[in-house]
Amino acid sequence: MKITSTLKPGDKPATGQLEEINRAAGMPVISDEDCPAYSPEQLAYLCAEARKRNVKQTVGIRLSKKTIERYKALGKGYTGVMAAVLEYSIAHPEILKKAL
Repeated sequence: MKITSTLKPGDKPATGQLEEINRAAGMPVISDEDCPAYSPEQLAYLCAEARKRNVKQTVGIRLSKKTIERYKALGKGYTGVMAAVLEYSIAHPEILKKAL
């Protein structure tokens, strides 16, 4: 049986949802022909590939104090937001043209 529930950021799960999560956490993982168990070597390979894929390059950039303060006001993870804004703007030439 599959139960799906969506929580919005800041929401807390209801008591019933917590009970379902705790019950599911205690259940064994069952492998079958459609979803075989990975060997330790396969898991190590997948972990190594995931680490390669998620490597991000550090760069230096000069920003105004006002810009930095506005991003920091967003809270934890503000550098990720900065990266997302840069990626979005480079993917949408009309936005990029406004900045040039």
